[in-house]
Amino acid sequence: METQARYGIIGAFTLAVIGAAFLFVFWLHTTGGVGAESQYRLRFSGSVVGLRAGSSVMFNGIKVGEVKSLRYDPADPLKIDVLIGVATATPIRTDTRVVVETQGLMGSPAILLGSGTSTTALTPGPGGGPPLLEVGAAASETLTQSALGVLRRMDKLLADNSEPFSNIVNKISVFSDALGRNAGRIDTIAESLDKMLGGGKDKKPAVVYDLAAPKTFAELKKPPAAKFAVLEPSALVVFDTQKILLSTKPNERMPLAEGQLSDSLPKLLQAKLVESFENAGYLGHVQKGNDAGTADLSMLVDIRNFQVATEGKPTAVIELSIKLQSGEGQVVAARIFRSEAPAESAEPEPAAKGLSDAFGKLVGDLVVWVNEAG
Repeated sequence: METQARYGIIGAFTLAVIGAAFLFVFWLHTTGGVGAESQYRLRFSGSVVGLRAGSSVMFNGIKVGEVKSLRYDPADPLKIDVLIGVATATPIRTDTRVVVETQGLMGSPAILLGSGTSTTALTPGPGGGPPLLEVGAAASETLTQSALGVLRRMDKLLADNSEPFSNIVNKISVFSDALGRNAGRIDTIAESLDKMLGGGKDKKPAVVYDLAAPKTFAELKKPPAAKFAVLEPSALVVFDTQKILLSTKPNERMPLAEGQLSDSLPKLLQAKLVESFENAGYLGHVQKGNDAGTADLSMLVDIRNFQVATEGKPTAVIELSIKLQSGEGQVVAARIFRSEAPAESAEPEPAAKGLSDAFGKLVGDLVVWVNEAG
């Protein structure tokens, strides 16, 4: 019995809650939660498209009621009578402004009331009916009509200024073309700024390739006599780099993205020339340095070419201008050395090997020439 009583209490409580919720919803629907209500007739002189019974009525942005009914005037079908119910305290006067406006982009129309300056209240209608407020045609202009008006004005603006707009479009097109032509430079500038500011993706360290100095040489015709110093080679800026250069077209060079030489090319060539001459039997007769010091001769080297040509089969190409100069500054011998060697591909490792092979051939001829000249 006790269990049944408990279930009865729970059931009664549930029904009471449902009933209270229903009454609350009914109250909101019928009165809008605005308390005591007064009714007014709004007479529109134009279309009220979208307005319907239940549409909101707002006063200065606050909901004060809703539309009760709509009907056209039988005597004048262009006149639309809209019956609204609003909170009794709503100050509707003879100069109250009325506008039909859509709430939001996709919302339903609502009647917006705005306060005027008059303090004169509306008089009741015939037989004590709801007071009548005449509304001008402009009040029924919907959001769509407003948008059409804006579009018409924009169309006129464009028509009146077609030439200036055309010039603007042309200039944008020219600017866009210029950006397209210089996209590579812009990317380079952006990457440089990114690096300078400490950003950018972490890159793998480049693989370093050395220039191989040959170990064996043809037997010298005469033993070394004069001592000479190999000065640091001179070069154009393009060759003063650690990058391995590729030549895709005549007079066009680009660095390999990955892989680099073990030192800047002038310093690397200076060191490898000295090492090569030592391997050839000039140990004690050759030195490195920009100051000849006790040397009898100075070797002046100018780098004219040091790259891998990729037209056709990849080929490593080295060209050096060599001069032997006495301590008094007199050139005692001069010659241009050029050497080529095939490279399996334009990838870093095969390219570096091709350059080493070409250097080996060139320095072999150079040793013989120096031995004969000195």
